[in-house]
Amino acid sequence: MRVLIVEDDAALGLFLTKGLKLDGHEVDLVGDGQTGLKHALENRPDLMVLDLSLPEKDGLQVLEEMHGRFAGTSVLVLTGRNGVEDRVKCLNLGADDCLLKPFSFSELTARCRALVRRREQYADPTLRVGGVELNRMDRRVTRDGKAIELTAKEFALLEYLMQARGRVCLRSDLLRDVWQAAPAAGTNVVDVYVNYLRKKLGAARSELYGDMFGPDRVIETVRGEGYMMAAPAEKLPVAGVPGEAELREAATGGSWGTVNRASA
Repeated sequence: MRVLIVEDDAALGLFLTKGLKLDGHEVDLVGDGQTGLKHALENRPDLMVLDLSLPEKDGLQVLEEMHGRFAGTSVLVLTGRNGVEDRVKCLNLGADDCLLKPFSFSELTARCRALVRRREQYADPTLRVGGVELNRMDRRVTRDGKAIELTAKEFALLEYLMQARGRVCLRSDLLRDVWQAAPAAGTNVVDVYVNYLRKKLGAARSELYGDMFGPDRVIETVRGEGYMMAAPAEKLPVAGVPGEAELREAATGGSWGTVNRASA
C-alpha cells in the first residue's frame, strides 16, 4: 500500500514512516499541507495520514481542496484537538477516520488496515494495463481476453507492477514487498521472475497477433533501477489494414472481426 504522511513534527513523522515501512508499506513523508496536496495529486496514494496543525495549509484546508477530487485515497486525520466539532468537520470534508493524539502505533496501523479493507470492498477488483487484466478477487489474468496461467509468486509480482503503473519499481522494493526478503539480498530472483512473466505475457500476445507489432514492451527495464509496467503505444493502422486496437477487438469477438468475417 502507498501511504503519504503529512506531518510537520519531524520526530513523529520519521517514527510513523519507519513503522509503516516495517509493516510492508511504501511510505512518503512531507512536512506541510501545500506539499502534501501536490504530492497526493501527482502520486495518488492509497492512504494519506494527515495532521491538522500544518504550516502552509492546515489539515482542514487540505481536506477542503481534496474533497471530491481524490476518490481513490483514504484519509486518516491525526489531531490533538479534543473538540468534537473539529472531528465532525473533518469527516464532513471527506476524511475517513480521525485519531486523537497521543495514540498507540498499533491502533494507527489497525485503523489503516481497516480503511484499506473498506476501500477495496467497493473498488474494482480488476487492474488493467494495456491489454493485460488482473482480477484480484478470482486471481485470474488475461491478455486481450486470452487466459494466462501464473504461479502464486508470478501473480504477486504482476499485481505489484500493475498497481505501480507508470512508476519504476526498484528491485530492492520488489524483494522486500513481494518476496519479503532483505532489500540488499544478493539474488537475481526478481530478474528471473520478470523474465518468466514476459515470456507468458508475450506468448499470449504472439498467439493472438504473431510478430506483427514487434518486441513486447509491456514490462520495461529501467536500467540500474528496476522495472515498470506500461501500456505499449499502439501503432497507427495503414489504410485498409487493422491496427492493434482493431485486432484486439477481433480477437475478443468484437465488431471489426464480425464484419470482416461476414464479408469474407
